[in-house]
Amino acid sequence: MVLVLSRTYFPEGTQGTIVWNGTLVCYTIELPWLHNQQRVSCIPEGEYVLQKRFSPKFQWHLHLKNVPGRDLILIHPANDAKSELLGCIATVTKHTGIGKGSSSRKALEKLKVLVYDALKRNEEVKIKIQSNPSTPIRTTRLKTNK
Repeated sequence: MVLVLSRTYFPEGTQGTIVWNGTLVCYTIELPWLHNQQRVSCIPEGEYVLQKRFSPKFQWHLHLKNVPGRDLILIHPANDAKSELLGCIATVTKHTGIGKGSSSRKALEKLKVLVYDALKRNEEVKIKIQSNPSTPIRTTRLKTNK
């Protein structure tokens, strides 16, 4: 199973959608892209294996394996990327602002049902993270007048 997370980047945060087989599963929020700096940036685009993980703080959630230059990148509940994330991905049922959303736990439950069922069938589950193909990537270049 391959889930596709398509991102749109903004200076204040990253918005996304997770789709499986052409069907929207949930929306996502993340920190802005700051060149993969630990604890302040979203992770690089690429394909990552997902596994189940339990912690007292988040209960059952998901872990992305082998993220370059990063450790313990999770998919867990959060409704505000800037105040609740340190590089992880949060699921939300809708976007309420840049890097913000609502009903995160409800969205995570929907994603977990899909992923955990595939894992029970001994399927490998991956998430492919990419730029939203319909949205141009924003760059922050300074214009100079010469």
